Amino acid sequence: MTARRWLVVAALLTPGLGLILALIGTVIYMAIAQSLGYFSFGGESQLSFSYWGEVFGRRLFSRSVRYSLYIGTVSAILSVALAYPLAIWLRKPFPGSMTIGSMLKAPMLVHGLVAAFLFLNIIAYHGPLNQLMQALGIWDHPHRLQNDRHGIAVLILQVWKNLPFALLLLTGAVQGISDDVLDAARDMGAGAWSRFRKVIAPLSVSAMQAALVIIFIGALADFSFQTVVGPTNVQSLAQLMVFFKGRGDWHSAAVVGVSLMVLALVGSTLLAIAARFIMKGRLK
Repeated sequence: MTARRWLVVAALLTPGLGLILALIGTVIYMAIAQSLGYFSFGGESQLSFSYWGEVFGRRLFSRSVRYSLYIGTVSAILSVALAYPLAIWLRKPFPGSMTIGSMLKAPMLVHGLVAAFLFLNIIAYHGPLNQLMQALGIWDHPHRLQNDRHGIAVLILQVWKNLPFALLLLTGAVQGISDDVLDAARDMGAGAWSRFRKVIAPLSVSAMQAALVIIFIGALADFSFQTVVGPTNVQSLAQLMVFFKGRGDWHSAAVVGVSLMVLALVGSTLLAIAARFIMKGRLK
């Protein structure tokens, strides 16, 4: 490709991609600068690393990091793990497959806050789930299920919301695998698990990586689910950032925001590398 063609391509991309990169770059620059003491709204702006030291020295921050990484990682892995068998099942059309696929993708059309409040009503102390468990004789009295300490309700909502997206990506990848390849593996004596591990997984690893990365980043930075049904004994990083902002500590909020961006970048990269390493059969 000649230099002139590269210039033409760059000129064509500039109106759309250039604007996006400029906006994202501006946000990142301001967040980093504010975390270092610049853009101060309540005093003199000056270079200082003290805000990083103060935030990193808080136990609240380290707990928020661990909790957010836990939610992001588990949500991504569970969503992909549940989407894979569904994608394989829906690979070849059968009567009702279109209806089933549409129903499985329906959560993508429901706003996260709406889903969170609906789920909150279901698991409420005197909600339908508690009443059902008592009617069946499984529980003697209502149990407090909302705002559990381990974030199980948040994980359920994250998987419910993100599984359709993972299914969308994996279904396209699995459907792109030729029947001849799978038939050849079957003829050579490969069982269902062997066909998945040695044929389907390696050929669809790119789609799985994309699903893992996108779901991980979204769940890591979750705010709405955590605020509605999350545990009250720990905050997510997004909650912590809003907490600092709410009390006027913009520099500490910027530190948390930059940390969140770095964790999203590093965590998604490690997830993608681990997925390729495992699915390519290098780990048995």
